[in-house]
Amino acid sequence: MTQSSVDQAYLAKRQLRRGTAGWLLLAGLGVSYVISGDFAGWNFGIAEAGWGGFAIAACLMALMYLALVLSLAEMSAAIPAAGGGYSFARQAMGPAGGYLTGLAVLIEYALAPAAIVIFIGSAVEALTGLDGPLVYLLFYAAFIGIHLAGVGEALKVMMVISGLAVFAILATAVALIGSFDADNLFDIAPTDAAGASTFMPYGWYGIWAALPFGMWLFLAVEGVPLAAEEAKDPARDMPRGIIAAMLFLLFTALLVVVLLAGAAGAEMIGQSGVPLVDALNAAGNPTLATLVNVLGLAGLIASFFSIIYGYSRLVFALSRAGYLPKKLSLTSSRKVPYLALIVPGIFGFLASLSGEGDLILAMAVVGATLSYALMALSHILLRLKRPDLPRPYKTPGGIVTSSIALVLALVALTGVYAFDPRAFNYTIVLFIIGAAYYFLYSKNKLVAKTAEEEFALVIAEPDVTPATPEPAISGAKP
Repeated sequence: MTQSSVDQAYLAKRQLRRGTAGWLLLAGLGVSYVISGDFAGWNFGIAEAGWGGFAIAACLMALMYLALVLSLAEMSAAIPAAGGGYSFARQAMGPAGGYLTGLAVLIEYALAPAAIVIFIGSAVEALTGLDGPLVYLLFYAAFIGIHLAGVGEALKVMMVISGLAVFAILATAVALIGSFDADNLFDIAPTDAAGASTFMPYGWYGIWAALPFGMWLFLAVEGVPLAAEEAKDPARDMPRGIIAAMLFLLFTALLVVVLLAGAAGAEMIGQSGVPLVDALNAAGNPTLATLVNVLGLAGLIASFFSIIYGYSRLVFALSRAGYLPKKLSLTSSRKVPYLALIVPGIFGFLASLSGEGDLILAMAVVGATLSYALMALSHILLRLKRPDLPRPYKTPGGIVTSSIALVLALVALTGVYAFDPRAFNYTIVLFIIGAAYYFLYSKNKLVAKTAEEEFALVIAEPDVTPATPEPAISGAKP
């Protein structure tokens, strides 16, 4: 393998704005990634497993995400690089392991906005009558444009949008408490499936098939470490931010899973396209239902907006390291990776033209579960191979915690296949194509010989933006 040398002039054209995000903004970013999942999607797991079966699936996925978040908190404080899971995996498993982990995350983060913008189009159509490619294009252009203005400005806008979505969830919960009836949770008649009962009417298979829907309550929270290079104090802020986000998401998940079905009935919520709205209407709150229907769009926009941020930082990191074309990591005078925002956005927009929102989102979940298994494995390997690595925060339970995340991620991966084999197969094909790109081409274009060398260069990177043209790099074109 041949790898090009790199100097500070190369990195000076590839800088992010440091010290922009404190732990509260990072926590807001984590919530924003996920919040649309509270409004719709998760509830179809009730149709697969009944309320009790889905509750088991959701608890298993909550445990997986909590274990993963605690593992990521340690790694993001020890290795505060914009690549997130990619950076951790490269330290633990070398260039190939790092790339394959980054590829899995990229599949998730490139596809998820394409699915979400389709759902945004449906919401806009319900409010205005407009839908289709023009709506998708306008949303991609508008929110990529906000990101191009600078990370500080973008994260503040994101916090406002997320706040509206959180208000809608909390207001819905308060309104439904008085209508809660535990009998409504079990209004689906048991089938003849193995293990079926009043509590889990579709038996054990239903729980398995419902695992992907349990993930929708937390999907993408793992993207917080992608902001590590822009954090004020990564060693302190990254663990605080991602753990605070996860705890808040556990709270909102508990509210929607219990109160919606308890107020309106599990059978109805399991079939609903807008479960918060339908639950409020069933409980006799039509005015609030109308408001929440509007604010539900804010939830979709928050996740769409923040995942665009996430994919741009991942593409930036993979490009800066040479895994992807190096031009993708160039940054503007505002220290924004403009091509890393625009190019994946074009691919996402083209994917959205299929109109297959459910399929695209299921494919994103496959990418996510692959990346979770690899990130959890990275934590285990780093603990075993690099016990001397400075760790400002240590995961409670150590490798036992990350082992739980690893096992549950592999189980969740099989659950996606149980629910949608087509999405599973399409994603594996994408993954194989991406892997072939690395092994046949980009492995010979890497910038740094080792993960340690790459990280040392990033840490030493001067916080200036020179006006001089970028010099050529030996062994590869930028």
